[in-house]
Parts: sequence; C-alpha cells; structure tokens
Amino acid sequence: MSSQTDDATVKSRLDGLLVQLDGALETLEHAPSVGRANRLTRLFDSARRVMLEPGGCAALEARTPTLERAGVFAGSDWAEPQRLLPTLTPQALGSAHADTVVIESLSELRLMAVAKGAYVHPLIAAEQAHHYLTQVLALNLSRLFGMGGEAERETQGRLAEVPRALCQYLAERVGYEFIVDTMVDEIWRLLAQRPLLTAPIAEMITQIALCQADPAIDLGASGQGAARLVSSLFGPTQACREDPGVAVYAERLAAMDTLGLQQEATGMARAMHDTGLVSAYHPVLLRHLLDHGDHLISEALGLSTTGRDCLLCYHQLVRALIDGVASPAAPQGVYGLALLLERGILYQPPLAPALWRQLALPLSDFACQRLRLAYGEGATPQAFLLSGVLGMLGLPFGVGQGNNPTCQSARALSMWAYNDPDYLLQMVAWAARDDEIVMSFEGSPISSTDTGAGLAANMTLDLDPVSLLVVPHLDRIYAEMGRRCSEREGDPHRWINPEFHGWWAGRGFHISVNVATGNIDDPETFYRHFYAAYHPLYNGNQPLVHPQPAGIAATDSAGRFVGWHAITILRAALGPDDVMRIYFFNPNNDSGQDWGDGVLVGTEGNGERFGEASLPFVQFASRLYIFHLDPQEGGILAAVPDAELETVLGYLRRSWGEARLSA
Repeated sequence: MSSQTDDATVKSRLDGLLVQLDGALETLEHAPSVGRANRLTRLFDSARRVMLEPGGCAALEARTPTLERAGVFAGSDWAEPQRLLPTLTPQALGSAHADTVVIESLSELRLMAVAKGAYVHPLIAAEQAHHYLTQVLALNLSRLFGMGGEAERETQGRLAEVPRALCQYLAERVGYEFIVDTMVDEIWRLLAQRPLLTAPIAEMITQIALCQADPAIDLGASGQGAARLVSSLFGPTQACREDPGVAVYAERLAAMDTLGLQQEATGMARAMHDTGLVSAYHPVLLRHLLDHGDHLISEALGLSTTGRDCLLCYHQLVRALIDGVASPAAPQGVYGLALLLERGILYQPPLAPALWRQLALPLSDFACQRLRLAYGEGATPQAFLLSGVLGMLGLPFGVGQGNNPTCQSARALSMWAYNDPDYLLQMVAWAARDDEIVMSFEGSPISSTDTGAGLAANMTLDLDPVSLLVVPHLDRIYAEMGRRCSEREGDPHRWINPEFHGWWAGRGFHISVNVATGNIDDPETFYRHFYAAYHPLYNGNQPLVHPQPAGIAATDSAGRFVGWHAITILRAALGPDDVMRIYFFNPNNDSGQDWGDGVLVGTEGNGERFGEASLPFVQFASRLYIFHLDPQEGGILAAVPDAELETVLGYLRRSWGEARLSA
C-alpha cells in the first residue's frame, strides 16, 4: 500500500509539473519576439524540474512536436540537428548554466523521438538520430554510470542530476546491453577510415577503460571486444601493460637489453598499425631508440621494405622528424611518419628540403595561439603542427572538414597531400609563418588577407593542425574565386576547380543541373559522358591518372536532398564481388553514410584503401551532378546498355531528382 501511495504521490507531482510546463509552452508559442527570452527561461526551468522526476524524460520526449512548434530551438545552435556534434555534448551537459544543460537535454530527447519514429524531422532521419545518440552515450558513460566526480559536483551541484537522468533514460531506450558493444563497433568502423583527428575516438576508448576499471560497474557481456582498443592506448606492450605512466616506462626502457627493446618495438608497431591509434608510450620508445640504431627505429615504426629503404636513405631527416614530433601529447605524428615512409614520397626531390624547412619553420604569434587554443599546452605549437603535417602526408584521405562548410578546402588539402605533397608544405609554410596565402586565378593573384569573408563565418576548432591553420585562408580564396565568376553563365566550379585544386583537374566539365532553374536537364547524356570518362569498360580500360574533383547531391537515409557536396573521384575498379565501383574521398568527417534507397557508402570490405569511400558505379552516378575530365577526351558518348542506364535513372528519380527532372 505504501508503494502505491508513493507512486501516486510521484505521479501527482509530475502531473502538476507538466501542467506548468504545458502552460509555459503555450505562452512561449504565442509570445511576441520581444518577450520570448524571459518566457524561454521559465520554460527551461519547468523542463529541468520535470526531468528530475520519474517519467519526466518520457513526458518531454512525447512533447517533441510541441517543443519544436513553440520554437524552443529556433535561433540557437540546436536549431539544425543534422549539424550537431556528439563530441560537444560532454561540455554542454557539464555546463554550469542550467539553460544550456536543459536545451541540450531537450535536443537529445527530440532526437530520441526521431530515432524511435515518433517524430519525423525534416532535417534528420531516424537512423542518423539513433547513430548520434549512440555516440552521445559513448561520450557520456561517466554520467550514465554516475562517475562524475568532484569536478562535476563542484561545477554543477544538483544540476548534475539532469544530465545523469537524461543519460539513464537514453540508455534504457537504446538498450543498456547494446551501448558498449555498439560503441566498440562504432570505434572500429571509424578507425577503419584512419581519420587524422582521433581525439574523439580516444575519448570514447578512455570512457570504456574507466568503466572497465571501476569494480562498481558491471558491464556484463558487453564490451568484450574493447580490450584491444583499450590496450592500444594504455598498454600496447608488456613493459607498459598496466599503464604505469611515461616516466616509469622510460626507466624500464633504460634497463632493457637489445632483445627487450626489439620486443617492445615490435609490439608497439603492431598495436599502432592494427588500430591506427598511437599510445603516449610510443613516442617515449622512439626517443629512446634514437640512440640504438636505425634497425630498431624501423621495427618501432612497423616499416616494410619500402619504408625501411626510405628510412635508410633519409635517416638524418627521419631522426630529426622523430626528435621534433615524438611527444606523448601529440603521439599520432608517429603513425603519420610511418605511413609517409611507406608511401615512398621522400624520393620526390622537393620533399626532403621542404620537410627540413618545416622543422625550422618559425610560426606566427597567431598560428601559435590558434594551435594552443585547439590542442593545449602539452607540446609546443611547432610539435603539434609537425604532427599534423606528417599525419596528412601519411594519410591524405584522413582529412575532415569538421563542423564547417569547407568541403572544398578540405578536399584541396587531401588532393595536394596525395598528388603534390611539396605544394601542400608550401601552403603550410605560408599560412603558419606569414598568416597569408596567395593563389592565382586566371593570371591574377588572390591574397587571403585582401579578400572578403569565406563560407565559414566562424571556423570551429575540431580540425587537424594543418587544416586549423590553412583552411581559413583557402576558404576566403575559394569564396573570392566564386565572386569573380558570379557574372558568368553556368556553374562557377567549371573555372574555380582547376584554378583552386591544380592543373591536373580537367578543364572539361559536365553538369546535370540547370543552374538557373535547378532542374536536371538531359541526364542520359550526362551519364553517358561520365561512363565514357571513368568506367573502365567504356574508356578503353584507362585508369584514372590524377584524382578529379566532383560534386554530388548529398542525400539522407530517406533519399531526401541535403545539399551540394564536394568529393574527389580517386579510381574506378572491380570490387571483390566483381561489381564495378567508384572509390572516392569524402571530406565529411565520416564517409560511412546511408544515402537512402539502399545506397550505403562503404568504407571497408569492398576493396577500399584507408580513407576511401566506395559505391557501385550505378549508385554513385545517381548522386553525381558535376565532374571534370580532359577536354580532349570528352566528346564520345558511351554506349551504356539501356537497362543499366535505367537503373541509374531509377536511383535518381527515387531520391534528389524526383522534383528536379524536367518534364
């Protein structure tokens, strides 16, 4: 009887709070713009109290349509859920400002309603919402399991109960038993793409490690596949298996004989190449091995014959790079160095001198401030930048645009790192030393300091070190090139892309969209030109010589048009299943995307190399709207079978082309 009474009391209290909340929502919905701020604060206060009650989060989730209609998220950072970053949720949920915590929580509950199909949002699909919430839970495991600690109590006090209640509710809705396993799968999926920016992944692995180490937390059968991930960061070899700290590890290395060092080097390299992650212990080992010969350095970097030969030819430069980059605060540079050597690009005559210049490059005060702001004081700005340079040269397809509308600039950096690495290093030198980049457009110089604004009004810091310094300059130059083409008929990318990316971008140009009307004109001819230029069975089996810029119509998992997006076509080849595929670079941070109608972008298992995305040729063609080619080779139409062409057109009609195809 007592339990029933308590339940009735709780329900009565929640009902009373919901009456207040509904009243605040109605008032906000009809409020003039002048008084909205005060009414919004009152609504947030009501929502906060509701969330602290049993059943409160469910009640708020059910009110998602009303919250949207009242404009709770309008004009805020949460207005566009498709642009939200899971990595920012720990800061928002850990804020000392109640309004920030509440609106972040309401946004998560909104996405839960979308993920469960209870609310259809025009900007984000159910699968995307579910994927986002999985990452949110992964990054907030400490709140889920009540491991906030003293800092949380001091900063938030009782307010900390709100994100804790939220995470517990989200976990119950997603399923406790799947959280850690899903997180582990998600980490491996992301690592297969070898991104340059690994901090968010390392943070997720750290949360798993903390949960595993806490005897009060029972993960059950979940997280069994996490051991390799945790050990890769915190105990990759026998001498640091229990994560003793870098100082103790250095002492242990000093006492080892050659055989022991050989075992350490082999184990460290295996862990690095297995995951793409570099432990803080790895730079300590490399610095120690500088006094023990090139053989052990080669073992610690995990080099093949190609990389070992490159190391021996340029051993002084490699040693200088290790000395400049090997820091526990910026360990990923070690992996970049290993893959740079494996690529053999040091044999290109300009590259070794350009890297010597990079080692001695004086950074501007602005560049130093920006690097410190993004990465802290754990290493020097020069070390962070060098780590980023080596990473980009080693993994040219690991570049991401972050939460910025700068896909063109990210694509350019990737293309230069892959195709013209010494030009990339020149760009880095200009941006980091001079705070200025000058590029030429049709014979006229464009300075990044003398142009108007770029596409990104406020550049976020979720970027690799090279992008952090170079992209703001490229973004302004790209926008200026667009302004200089604004009066020309047709799409400006016809002229911008070859000038912006390099001479190898074909001057021949095809676009399927009428710029004036937005309609798709004569898609059959467009696709026949594309097949003739890129499909090995229709272009004389000629492999693509240089990566080519292209534009796709990005769609969500429901096939709805999202926007125009810049990618790089890398190659066309048969996949393991003998299906012709296009392999491409997508700067959108995560290439594994669902574009609707069964168009699932692959990142592994289909013959992809690190950082590549791929699709069957017909599916890729259906999302393509711009491509370049050699103008001397662009006059022949491919005799594509009608059935295959109809397949491409079917994907087009069922997605972004539905309302754009001319009658």
